[in-house]
Amino acid sequence: MRTSVVDVGSKTVRLVVSDTEGGAPLPVHTSKWRLRLSEQVTPGGPVPEQAVEDLVEAVAAADRAAARWGAAGPLAFATAVVRGAPNRLEVLRAVRERTGVELCTLPGEVEAELTFLAARRWMGWRCGPLAMLDIGGGSMEVAFGRGRLPDFAASLPLGAARLTHEYFEKEDPPAPQRVRALRRRVRHQMRDVAARIRWEGPRTAVATSRTFQQLGRLCGAAPGRHGPFVERELRSADLRGAIDRLAALPAADRARLPGISAPRSVQSLAGAVVAHTAMKLTGLRAVTICPWALREGVLLRHVEDGPSWWAEITRLNEKEAAGAGPVPLRIATARG
Repeated sequence: MRTSVVDVGSKTVRLVVSDTEGGAPLPVHTSKWRLRLSEQVTPGGPVPEQAVEDLVEAVAAADRAAARWGAAGPLAFATAVVRGAPNRLEVLRAVRERTGVELCTLPGEVEAELTFLAARRWMGWRCGPLAMLDIGGGSMEVAFGRGRLPDFAASLPLGAARLTHEYFEKEDPPAPQRVRALRRRVRHQMRDVAARIRWEGPRTAVATSRTFQQLGRLCGAAPGRHGPFVERELRSADLRGAIDRLAALPAADRARLPGISAPRSVQSLAGAVVAHTAMKLTGLRAVTICPWALREGVLLRHVEDGPSWWAEITRLNEKEAAGAGPVPLRIATARG
């Protein structure tokens, strides 16, 4: 059996087609379409008409590719860049009517739960109580738990693209006071979540997302070509030095550093400040870089709990689109 996922993120639309027959999502095909939505959508602003057109075309192409690889209609979701847009429902409706794909948005806390599930399955039960950090373009997800799904999960408006727009857009490289201002913002918004993590005292901490992967590579972790099973760690002390390196360079020069890709070089400094501040506040001296994240979490819930949970997500999205208003969504019901 093959299952496909389409992930509309801040930079790209990604398709992953996986074999799920044995219970673990094993990728057989991946594709991506680089839309850079975060560069076209200001935080809290609408998705422009041309960006909607590009998104429709990318989702349609992903749907065709999934069919060619023998997968059913994709489990398609959009993250914070679409979720926070005032014309979100119009965007979802345009995709549905013109492609037949039921693109959904997930509440940030649900993203955190699903990402935690992916990290738990990758790390295994031996890791014990687990803390998870994930930095996206528009939001940051944090979770902690002892079971399959987290005991608590939070989503904060601390995405790397969002904060770059708010703090660093006018200066490249930014002035030191702007970096300090960003750090104060992160401390303020993470205060309560960080206190919970410190109180829990997790045995293991993991970090997911391209932001953490690239920061790990910058700080000496093995490159991606060595494969997903190489153990990769990011230490807080190393990350502090990396911030100084990133802050001293314009974005174009950051792209020449190990691990920092050109599309993400602009937001790499903000991502590093968020990551380091989060680790300091939570008392995490090091995190393990986990290659599984939200997409794998969606696949795993589909495999483990069947299609009914995704049907519930699409049903609630449809109710909101029909004028019912925001509908609470809680899918973390099985914690075994």
